[in-house]
Amino acid sequence: MKQLETKNLRFMYKMNKMMIIASFLGCLTFVSAQVTDSIPDISTEVAEVNANSKKDSTNNFKRIKLDGISAVIGDYVILESDIEKTLIDLKNQGASTEDITRCGLLGKLMEDRLYAHQAVQDSILVSDDEVNATGERQLQSLVQQIGSMKKVLEYYKKENETDFREELYKINKLRMLSERMQQKIVSEIEITPEEVRQFFSKIPEDERPVFGAEMEIAQIVKEPKPTDVEKQKVIDQLNTIKEDVEDNDASFNVKAILYSEDPGSKSKGGFYSITKETGFDKKFKDVAFSLKQGEISEPFETPFGFHIIYIEKIRGQELDLRHILVQPKISQEALDNAKAELDSIKQKVIEGQFTFAEAAQNFSDEKETKFDGGLLRNPVTLDSRFELTRMDPKLYNQVRNLKDDEISNPLLEDDPRGGGPKYKMYKITNRFDEHTADFSKDYIKIQELAKTEKQYEAIKKWMDEHIEDTYITINEENRDCEFANNWVKE
Repeated sequence: MKQLETKNLRFMYKMNKMMIIASFLGCLTFVSAQVTDSIPDISTEVAEVNANSKKDSTNNFKRIKLDGISAVIGDYVILESDIEKTLIDLKNQGASTEDITRCGLLGKLMEDRLYAHQAVQDSILVSDDEVNATGERQLQSLVQQIGSMKKVLEYYKKENETDFREELYKINKLRMLSERMQQKIVSEIEITPEEVRQFFSKIPEDERPVFGAEMEIAQIVKEPKPTDVEKQKVIDQLNTIKEDVEDNDASFNVKAILYSEDPGSKSKGGFYSITKETGFDKKFKDVAFSLKQGEISEPFETPFGFHIIYIEKIRGQELDLRHILVQPKISQEALDNAKAELDSIKQKVIEGQFTFAEAAQNFSDEKETKFDGGLLRNPVTLDSRFELTRMDPKLYNQVRNLKDDEISNPLLEDDPRGGGPKYKMYKITNRFDEHTADFSKDYIKIQELAKTEKQYEAIKKWMDEHIEDTYITINEENRDCEFANNWVKE
C-alpha cells in the first residue's frame, strides 16, 4: 500500500503539484458557519494603500515598513501579523500545519489580493448589500453559537459592534472579489476527449494514479406518509405561530429557533438568502417570490414538510427570508407498513419475480434514483462509483458487510435534508478492485484530472501575466522565499 501511495504522489508531482496545491488551498478555507456562509479569520485585517504610481507606492511601503508590512500587492498590503494570524487560525480549526511554511502562507495571501485587485480593475461587481448580508448572516450565526453579541465581541477581542462589522465587511469584500476573479478565469474552460487522451498518454505507465476499491450501490426507498389528521395539526401550529408574530409582535427569528425542523437554518432563526436560481424546491421559491417585504405566507407543503415564510428584505433579485419547517408526525403503523412492503419486495426479488432494478423502478418512492434502477450517484463526482476509503461513513456502515447479490434488510433513516423518516433497502450491484488507472474504465476520473490540470495552467498563465503588470513589493525578509509564483521582481 505504501508503494501505491508513493506512486500516486509521484503522479501528482508530475501534474505541476496541482493536487497538492489544491489540497493546500483547501486547508486555508475558513470555518463553515452553517450552510451557505463561512466565518472568516476576523482577526486578520485588510489594509489598503494608495498605489497610483510606483513611486508613491514605494514611498508608502518605506514609510510603513516599521509597522510590519510584509508585501504590497496593487492596492492591498499584507501585514507580518496577517501571516501569523492565518497560521494560528489554521491550527485553531484543527488543520495540519506540518507541511505549511510561512513563505507558503504569504504566497497564498498575495494570490488572494492579486485576484481581488484585478477583479476591481475588471469591474467585477460585489455589491455592498451582498457583502453586508453575508456579514449579517455570519454575525447571527456567531451569536447563536456563542450566546450574545457581547460574548462575540469579547471572544474576538473587539471593542464595539461597529468596528467589528467594518472589519467583517473588508474581509468579506476581499474574499468575494478573489473568488469571483478565480471563477471568471476558469469559467469557460472545457476539456475535449482528445485532450483527455493526450493528458493520459503523457503519464508514464509506472506513474499512473492508483484508484482505490470502489462499488456501485442501488437502493429502494419507501416513504411512510402522514395522515390528514397529522397534516392538519401542523397547519394549525404554523397558523398559530403566524398569528402570534403578526398580532403580538412575537419574534419570527425566535419562533424558528424553537419550532423549525430544518437543520440547515434552525440555528440561524430560519434565515436564508436566495435568488430564483438557488437550488431550492420550486414551490418554496414560488411562494417566497410572491410575497412582499414584511409579509408572512400561509402554510404550504413541499416534499420536506409544511412551511411558513417571512420576507425580511428584498434586494433586487435576491430575498433575505426566514422560514419555519414542521414535519407531520408519522404513525408507527405507517412505519410498520413501509417496512413490511420492502420485506415483501425483497422476497419477490430473491424468488426471481423481478430484478432489484425493476423493483426500484416500479416501487421506490425516491424519484432521483428509481428511474435509474435505484442506482446511487456519488455526490462529489456524480459518477455511480463510490471509493470505499472516501464513502460517507453512514452509507459505508450500511453496505460494508453485504455480499454479492445480497439485499440488505430494510433500514430506517432520517433524511438529513428533512422530509421525515424513510425505509431503505440496499444492494451492491458492482465491485471494482484497487487498480492502476485505465483509460476506458476510469475515463470520467481521468477527464476530471485533465480538466483540473488545464484550469491550473490557465490560472498559472493568468498569474504570470498579472504579476508582471501589477505593482508588487515584498520586504527584504521575505525576498528569499521560494514562491510558487514569480512575486520577486528584479
